[in-house]
Amino acid sequence: MAAELETALGHPVDYETTTITYEKPAKKSRYTPDFRLPNGIIVETKGRFVTADRQKHITIKAQHPDLDIRFVFSNPNARISKRSATTYAMWCKKNGFKYAEGSVPAEWLK
Repeated sequence: MAAELETALGHPVDYETTTITYEKPAKKSRYTPDFRLPNGIIVETKGRFVTADRQKHITIKAQHPDLDIRFVFSNPNARISKRSATTYAMWCKKNGFKYAEGSVPAEWLK
């Protein structure tokens, strides 16, 4: 297509050399937590913690900083992807989420 355009215009054209950033419009979404403890702590249990889940929880935390969302992982030392050295535990620490391995710790119930 670029070659045809150059021929038609009689001079070279730039092909895909400009990048334009834009924001996608907001979309209302719903989040249904796995568990809510009597003290208000929200608990998410995760085997796999995919990109979409991580992005969702960062957005929820930003929009609802009053919520105390915590994670229980089957393996918090699992890497977030094959190409990343970051583990689920590291991601939680970086993003300010508490987490546990295997089950809800007794101290979360107090």
